[in-house]
Amino acid sequence: MNHLTHHATHTVQFTTRTTSDGVVERDFTLGGVSGVSGVPGVLWSPASGGDRAPLVLMAHGGGTHKKWPAMTGRARLLVTRSGFHVACVDAPGHGDRPRSEHDEREIAELFRAREAGEPEGPVVVRYNAHLAERAVPEYRALLDALQELPEIGTGGPVGFFGLNMGTAIGVPFVAAEPRVTAAVFGLHWPDALAEHARRITIPLAYMLQWDDEHIPRESGLALFDAFGSTEKTLHANSGRHKELPRFESDNAAQFLARHLVRAAAPVA
Repeated sequence: MNHLTHHATHTVQFTTRTTSDGVVERDFTLGGVSGVSGVPGVLWSPASGGDRAPLVLMAHGGGTHKKWPAMTGRARLLVTRSGFHVACVDAPGHGDRPRSEHDEREIAELFRAREAGEPEGPVVVRYNAHLAERAVPEYRALLDALQELPEIGTGGPVGFFGLNMGTAIGVPFVAAEPRVTAAVFGLHWPDALAEHARRITIPLAYMLQWDDEHIPRESGLALFDAFGSTEKTLHANSGRHKELPRFESDNAAQFLARHLVRAAAPVA
């Protein structure tokens, strides 16, 4: 009872609904997050409705938003292939959310470093860690609110899928959230994440670009090594930071289906 009472203040208010190719897309505003007027998000679900299905929370990369083509593509893949519900919200300072003065300073510093040919890592790690402090409570509130929906419900398996900045948000979120049962991460530095990663023990898949011009492969391998999971898979591909093969979305979908569908199966 305390569980339900605590979560009652976290709500999703749906604003628009469209259906195409078997996928229902509903925009919403997440309310009840301390200090935030409302967090814009989107929930993709099977058009067929039916029984409860696992939920996958996604987080987008830096400089993008909840409906970035990569987000929409991954969501539709998870919905059409596995019948999952998939949700993503705009990170602080991204998408339909205003930028703070801090956001503006950090973004300006990132572009300055890029123009000067300096390493971007120190700025990205620092800024992403700041965003994660704000975003993790929002994702926990999002999970609270979505589990109040009858088509999702409490107690079902929950996955997480986030690369780049999505990993910076996802690692501390998953470390703090026992309801998440499988996760896909990748493409980030270990500096601010290794301590959180050590507390994660669920099955996970990690993606790494072998020739990443921003994240040395030793850094990517160090973060993968830091995860406390006994079941973890490394997917390393040749190519630069933004050259992650599109087939890795298929691999991520298969990984999440394997673990979430298995967890959702009734016990004989």
